[in-house]
Amino acid sequence: MFTLPVIDFGLVVLIWIVQLVVYPSFHYYDVAGLKRWHRVYTRQVTFIVLPLMLAQVILHAKRLLDEPYWLGIVQFILIVLVWGITFFKAVPLHTKIDLEDQPAGTIMDLVRWNWPRTILWSIVFVIHFF
Repeated sequence: MFTLPVIDFGLVVLIWIVQLVVYPSFHYYDVAGLKRWHRVYTRQVTFIVLPLMLAQVILHAKRLLDEPYWLGIVQFILIVLVWGITFFKAVPLHTKIDLEDQPAGTIMDLVRWNWPRTILWSIVFVIHFF
């Protein structure tokens, strides 16, 4: 299924850009500017990330049901871990950025918690070559 590597690659490119460019750039805004930009950013990026994440989990699940194999199981477990980190760590940290008066520490936490997602999504993609 050619679509899976393309979706996985799209998420890898996106997460590396977010990790190395977008999240670190939050430190360059004053608090008021960050709060304005962050609300726009999170709303807009959701239109890109959510469909890709949904497509990824659905297509990987379908592939596993059609042709179970151990590397597919590994990929699916990694994707579930990414979902957990996203919805139990990253989303609450984004919410906290919107609410805090001094979000610098929360931004650092967001960068720190995004590394596991970056690594896991990278591994999911690399597994396609095995």
